[in-house]
Amino acid sequence: MTEMQPKTRQLQRLALVCYLGLFAWVPLWHLVLAPHPDMSIGFIIGVGWLPLWFPLPGLIKGKPYTYAWANFIIVFYMGHGLTAIYSNPGEALWAAVEIALSTGAFLGSIYYAKYRGRELGLGLKKRKEKKVKE
Repeated sequence: MTEMQPKTRQLQRLALVCYLGLFAWVPLWHLVLAPHPDMSIGFIIGVGWLPLWFPLPGLIKGKPYTYAWANFIIVFYMGHGLTAIYSNPGEALWAAVEIALSTGAFLGSIYYAKYRGRELGLGLKKRKEKKVKE
């Protein structure tokens, strides 16, 4: 396996730390810090927390493809945080934490997937070159 460059490793750490922070933050915010009496625990866990479980094994293993598609899930939390700031000013601080964590995870994931993919030869340009040679 190709050795990871220091820049790539830093991006992976940023993405993983922010993702794991988001993973811990969502239930903490909605179940402990500001529980909503009109939302069931099952709903909060099922809709708010369960999606974060899907890419977790691939993120921990460092798979660039997983980092890339995990952004589809991360964007949901970014949007949730932005909506919460607008719609519920009393929870603006909690929403800002969610936005910061999701932004760090998003940016770290994008660039980790890009650089690690290049290191491993997974880029689209290389695939096209292989097809032309064949």
